[in-house]
Amino acid sequence: MMDRDTRNAAIAALWIMLLFGIAAFYLPTVMLALGSLSTVLAGIFGIAFVLAFFLVFWLRARNQRKNQGK
Repeated sequence: MMDRDTRNAAIAALWIMLLFGIAAFYLPTVMLALGSLSTVLAGIFGIAFVLAFFLVFWLRARNQRKNQGK
């Protein structure tokens, strides 16, 4: 059995992965649309998407570390 904190972390990770998975499904369409305007803009959007994925998990881990200290 999982304890409460582990279960909540797993649920949060599942939601984050699900939302980013849906966004990743539409990422090529968005990048092609942006690419018709500017290839640089499409590249920046793709990089921002990947960085946002890691940023969310980094912020969550940082928040959990801070909450464990209390």
